[in-house]
Amino acid sequence: QVSLVESGGGLVQAGGSLRLSCAASRRTFMGWFRQAPGKEREFVAAISWSGGATYDADSVKGRFTISRDHAENTVYLQMNSLKPEDTAVYYCASRKLITTGQGYWVVDEYDYWGQGTQVTVSS
Repeated sequence: QVSLVESGGGLVQAGGSLRLSCAASRRTFMGWFRQAPGKEREFVAAISWSGGATYDADSVKGRFTISRDHAENTVYLQMNSLKPEDTAVYYCASRKLITTGQGYWVVDEYDYWGQGTQVTVSS
């Protein structure tokens, strides 16, 4: 069992920045996903158990950075140069210990999810 608590969402103007946090009850491979109204949940970024490897979706590459603090067992998503199309509910997720082999960008690879935090970017 892994519990995840997100924080840090809000309303920001285009071009602005936000940092999302995800406090986890234990350290695992972690991902951030987002879901806009009427759309499917999509991969944003992921980070390995050690923090030595990170992965980003093409849509956020160069703007978003995922990182983790081992001491605090917290994963962060620093979001810069935000665009209106980044508006969504953002979720952190813990990857299954025994993966399905589909890849870290697939929703079904994750079995524990946070409650979600709303990010709204105004134009």
